[in-house]
Amino acid sequence: MKILKIQALRGPNIWSVQRKKLIQMRLDLEEMEQFPTNKIEGFKERIEAMFPTMFEHRCSEGVPGGFFSRVERGTWMGHVIEHIALEIQTLAGMETGFGRTRETKTPGTYNVVFSYTEENVGLFAAESAVAIAEALIAGTEYDLEADIQKMREIRERVRLGPSTGSIVEEAVARDIPWIRLGTNSLVQLGYGVHQMRFQATITCKTSNIAVDIACNKEETKRMLDLASIPVASGSICVDEEDLEATIKKIGYPIVLKPLDGNHGKGASINVTNWEDAKAGLVYAQKYSRRVIVEKFITGFDFRVLVIDNKLVAAAKRVPAHVIGDGKNTIQYLIDETNKDPRRGYGHENVLTQIDVDRDTLDLLEKLDYTVDSIPKNGEIVYLKSTANLSTGGTSVDVTDMMHPENIFLAERISRVIGLDVCGVDIMAENLTQPLKENGGCILEVNAAPGFRMHLAPSEGLPRNVASPVIDMLYPPGKPSRIPIIAVTGTNGKTTTTRLLAHIVKNNGYKVGFTTSDGIYIQNHMMEKGDTTGPISAEYILKDPTVEFAVLETARGGILRSGLGFSRCDIGVITNIQEDHLGLSDIHTLDDLARVKSTVVKSIKKDGWAILNGDDDQCIKIGEELSCNVAYFSMDEDSPFIKKQSKEGKIVAVYENGFITVKKGEWKIRVERATHVPLTLGGKAKFMIANALAATLASYLWGFKTEDISLSLQTFIPSVAQTPGRMNIFDFKKFKVLIDFAHNPAGYLGVEDYLNSVEANKKIGIIAGVGDRRDEDIKECAKIAGRMFDHIIIRSEKHLRGRTEDEINNLILDGISESGRNVTYEIISKEVEAIKHAINIAEEGTYITALSDVVTNAIEIVQQYLDKENEAGMI
Repeated sequence: MKILKIQALRGPNIWSVQRKKLIQMRLDLEEMEQFPTNKIEGFKERIEAMFPTMFEHRCSEGVPGGFFSRVERGTWMGHVIEHIALEIQTLAGMETGFGRTRETKTPGTYNVVFSYTEENVGLFAAESAVAIAEALIAGTEYDLEADIQKMREIRERVRLGPSTGSIVEEAVARDIPWIRLGTNSLVQLGYGVHQMRFQATITCKTSNIAVDIACNKEETKRMLDLASIPVASGSICVDEEDLEATIKKIGYPIVLKPLDGNHGKGASINVTNWEDAKAGLVYAQKYSRRVIVEKFITGFDFRVLVIDNKLVAAAKRVPAHVIGDGKNTIQYLIDETNKDPRRGYGHENVLTQIDVDRDTLDLLEKLDYTVDSIPKNGEIVYLKSTANLSTGGTSVDVTDMMHPENIFLAERISRVIGLDVCGVDIMAENLTQPLKENGGCILEVNAAPGFRMHLAPSEGLPRNVASPVIDMLYPPGKPSRIPIIAVTGTNGKTTTTRLLAHIVKNNGYKVGFTTSDGIYIQNHMMEKGDTTGPISAEYILKDPTVEFAVLETARGGILRSGLGFSRCDIGVITNIQEDHLGLSDIHTLDDLARVKSTVVKSIKKDGWAILNGDDDQCIKIGEELSCNVAYFSMDEDSPFIKKQSKEGKIVAVYENGFITVKKGEWKIRVERATHVPLTLGGKAKFMIANALAATLASYLWGFKTEDISLSLQTFIPSVAQTPGRMNIFDFKKFKVLIDFAHNPAGYLGVEDYLNSVEANKKIGIIAGVGDRRDEDIKECAKIAGRMFDHIIIRSEKHLRGRTEDEINNLILDGISESGRNVTYEIISKEVEAIKHAINIAEEGTYITALSDVVTNAIEIVQQYLDKENEAGMI
């Protein structure tokens, strides 16, 4: 078997709009296409032995053991690999459950699709599943546990931490969108101007000064002391002389910890003699030159969490430990403790496995123990000097046991330091009494405190401490999303997107939009190129100045990685015509419609799908949608549009020369088409259709018809506004039209326009696109043969697997089928082809360059026009 391609889908996609995280693997079964599972001796027994838990896979049977039944009856290896990929993720602690396997038009080649929780793990699982299947087929040994451990390690390296993850989960529960910014724990909540950011548990509202204070333990202690808050006595030491002076002042026992430390690193506690004190100083100075030396306070370690100056949780933290039974060694007891199903690798479970490290060995040495010692029955042996969960500690929720005075104290501390998310470490016998009564004190104040001990304590009630963070960032009434209009289709996407952005901008919004020309914020080009995929959409949604997004959404990006947004308010499909067929398993108009429909299937329930009522595929899509649907049409009298009007539906139609919105039989004439510059005096019918789509979308968003009318009148087709979309250059004796048309439907639109143009001679510059079907290239050439008197055939920059002669021969075949005696010549380079057309142009000539490389063509023609204008001024 051979893996042809693996890709990660990260948004609504052709397989599922709801399941946004999918791996799609294109797999060639090669000779295994002839061997379903029932023809492979012993395969069922081997897969059952390797994956007994796969009994839970119901598969299409809908009952436990359903998948194994399919294996017994005979199923293809692509289906088996799908299930293996899902199961190994589950075994590695990442529960997923969605999968699809479908054969492509190429026999023996399948798309294997399955869900993932962490993308890098999913990509690894795809390759691993194929390797496991090959081992099962051959009956050879396979180290499954090594792959599962590798997946755990990948997950721990790339996943969001438990604190960050809990805030994201709470945001998702409240329908707040999120974007991970980079590979660390920096996350954006919300879109555009409504975004908020946080990293771990530091938010965009967290004071930088407060973080600096909290990170400076000496300054924290000084400020708390001045505010009459009990702190441990001690000092900062940098050498043995300082250490000796401090010990003389406060006495033993002491605690040593690095000034800039965290997670308990470099700490030594309950130090009772000079030799251990010196060793503790050396150990702490591995992490910080300056070391805090404090009086060791007896009692329990408590962590209190204060968010937005309100106490939300308190936990008693217990260092990792084992309890002796008088029979077994400490190492045995550690191993048994680690078998607790609540303990796992890294942050995968509620508790973390206990590892033996230097800290453990030092603590055991103080007890004259080693890991091979056998502690007495009931003896508690502490294995870590700090109570951090990340080193195997446990936590007990004590929120409801806190004395009101201690609550007041903790909330006051958060204000003294100035932290919006504040962790207060307290050492005391208990929190049920005021600290001033039981002698407790504040050890530290933490910026970015961990949430894990509160979210899933070992004992007591779990606390949803992420909720108050979201309450703080998004109080009731504060929006998190910006409006999104997504535009897709075969032709007209870019023009419709630009027109919609123009209407939105004229209505006072700061608009961001993506097109096949580039990314724009308020008409400023930010990135140049074809930016119609999910990365470009995310660029707009991450911009903190954008109030409204209009996103051109092309086929390629949807197939490559899905949509760049979770849902949109309005989705537009301009039309669905034959283009790009034969690529990426898209062979028919139905296949193409399925891709385009991803956009409108992602519309929110009360949003609107704007569909072409003259397009059969659009009408079929409209019947499947659960959102509101409205159609636009160039034919007011078409049976379908009449039916819509009779049912009281809203439609946009071209009637009596007007762009009109109809509600039932009630008409709102928005603007006369001849007054809309985009339509070139009403001659460019396909531009009228684009104007209808944009008008209907903006009307249903809620813009006033008079504002829409003004925007239609002020949207001037030009190189600046609509590059490559019916750009006309007026020379003294001839005209040049540049258009992006590159498929039969686009050519038909240009032909319809040219039929209304008076010219002595019409010259066309055309090229075949290498990744189109033979019939598409010939059909374009046939249309060109009908609308031009002379044709210049040029070559595209990227032939995409074909030869120049091969494409040119198809073009010549198409021209000959036009039924007209058309002259032609072949000039390979586009620059030379355009220059030649201008040089041979006579008075009254109309040159049309149908170009995929719009920028080059525009620059060349503009240079000629500038020269002519300069000559006229001399």
